[in-house]
Amino acid sequence: MKPNPTEQRIQIKLPDEIAGGVYANNMVVGHNREEFVMDFIYAAPPQGRVNARVIVSPGHMKRIIRALQENLRKYEAEHGPIPETPEIKENVLIQ
Repeated sequence: MKPNPTEQRIQIKLPDEIAGGVYANNMVVGHNREEFVMDFIYAAPPQGRVNARVIVSPGHMKRIIRALQENLRKYEAEHGPIPETPEIKENVLIQ
């Protein structure tokens, strides 16, 4: 198959300080007309810490949700249903 001349490949670099990832056991999502803000939090009493803040456009948020749903479906097809963890009802204040 001949490559499309208008197709462009982007090489993505994964910096060493990000490659290990961060653990989050909570997430807070907010939005306005222009963007969604997702704060990924590691909450361990007496306080928590925002490990990552990701800001995306509404259109990109929709693609993220679709990708997450598809991967969850594939995971459960391979490993079985995932029981949902109860929602934490604590007040979260991000400073």
